[in-house]
Amino acid sequence: MKKEDLKILIVDDEPDILEILSYNLSNIGYQIFTANNGLKAIEKAKKEKPHLIILDVMMPEMDGIEACEQMRKMEVLNESVITFLTARSEDYSQIAGFDAGADDYITKPIKPKVLASKVKSLLRRFKQKNKKEVYTVGDITIDKHEYKVIINENELSLPRKEFELLALLTSDPNKVFKRDEILQNVWGDDVVVGGRTIDVHIRKLREKLGDFYFKTVKGVGYKFVNNGD
Repeated sequence: MKKEDLKILIVDDEPDILEILSYNLSNIGYQIFTANNGLKAIEKAKKEKPHLIILDVMMPEMDGIEACEQMRKMEVLNESVITFLTARSEDYSQIAGFDAGADDYITKPIKPKVLASKVKSLLRRFKQKNKKEVYTVGDITIDKHEYKVIINENELSLPRKEFELLALLTSDPNKVFKRDEILQNVWGDDVVVGGRTIDVHIRKLREKLGDFYFKTVKGVGYKFVNNGD
């Protein structure tokens, strides 16, 4: 992907910071979009689908933490890399940012050359994320863009949560995913579900794909085993 095709959304309520960051990054060749609060940032992000979002933490109307949480719930922004702008003394903001779903943070003030290097590194993460959107494990192909599963050249339609559970387990074959990890990654914090929910979804996947793919590790969780090995 060419540099001029890469979109960056910069969000800060301080006009001087917006101007400085926009100037330096647009000079490098990136497409730059701006917003001065969290609400406008969400609207702009939904419209432009930026590859990288740089979010200030403290802003009016909606702060960066809440804006990040909202963005991470949007399917169109699944691939976007989100980084926070934080002051050197704001350790709590960095922790809250990661909890909200941010990929990294940038400490301000930041020198132009350091900013350019940091942004280049963050955009490299976007490319790495994209590489794994379509992958094959044994006889099964997972297409996370279109929520498709193909097994032995036949397309299989799965409900969203079954698909997300399968995608999680196949993302690292033979790794044992703990029950808490599965709940966090597939259902998140917003939905209260019991452990039996996982068991029910695993049973449905076994019925549709084959029992031998899914191994139960008693008292721990589940793992995906390629071709039943």
